[in-house]
Amino acid sequence: MKVAIVGCGAVGSLFAANLAQLDDVEVWAFDLDGQHVETINDHGLRLSGAGEVVGKVRATTDAAELPGCDFGIVATKCMHTAAAIQASAPAFASGAVCSVQNGVGNEEVLAEHVERVIRGTTFPAGRVVGPGHVQWDVKGETTIGPFEASPAPMAEVDRLADACTRGGMPTHAVADARGPQWRKLIFNAATNPIGALTGLTHGRVCEDAGLRRLVSQLVDEGKAVAGAQGIELDADPEELIDHAARPDVAYDHKASMLQDVEALRQTEIDYLNGGIARFGREHGVPTPLNDAVTALIKGLEAAWAQ
Repeated sequence: MKVAIVGCGAVGSLFAANLAQLDDVEVWAFDLDGQHVETINDHGLRLSGAGEVVGKVRATTDAAELPGCDFGIVATKCMHTAAAIQASAPAFASGAVCSVQNGVGNEEVLAEHVERVIRGTTFPAGRVVGPGHVQWDVKGETTIGPFEASPAPMAEVDRLADACTRGGMPTHAVADARGPQWRKLIFNAATNPIGALTGLTHGRVCEDAGLRRLVSQLVDEGKAVAGAQGIELDADPEELIDHAARPDVAYDHKASMLQDVEALRQTEIDYLNGGIARFGREHGVPTPLNDAVTALIKGLEAAWAQ
């Protein structure tokens, strides 16, 4: 089996390094960071923290160098999805492509360029600490299923889930992956921007009573929008938020949006709170708090531009 990771940042690296532990999987990575790619090719892709792993991965900055692959796993930031899949799509002419990205709307973009798409949601998290080296902060499970409008066959979904699980990234194949995706979307939209605006880790956001109430109010808006679409969440986002706040889980973890803000990078707000608000407008569900949080984060981004 050949698998190409499209976007070898923190999450992409977790999948790449773990899949590379398997004798029956050849792992490629496409990333635009030349120093990162060079280090991976010279020394392997190293994970430290929650797991100590070094994976032999073939990395490139030129998507045209990717061979024909059975699977692609797209792990770029949402705003880079279109450019990444447009460049790499020829490698998946006979394969299937899975998104493990945050937010909503990525699968629709993938389906514009490839025929077989897998909807995915993943909870493992980390951060790039240097070329070829990723700090693995949070372990967790992944759920994948056929994307309804342009589905990969269920047998292929099962095949990818099996490989990821054997490699050390526990993955479940399901017929309808919308519930897990919206559970994580609501989790992220309720917590990430609050951390980004305050500079607090997940645990510190949750232990502040006022901020925790705001988190719950954002969760309620997200649940209402999911319900209006007939999406049944696979679990309560509130339980996930409290679980992640434990000291042994993600108390000290800086959400990816906070990492972006600290680095003065564009955030994924349009695909998190902005995505919930967009679906809310389409289904007649008010989302004033998600609208407000989106405006605040975009205000921060505008300030950097000045």
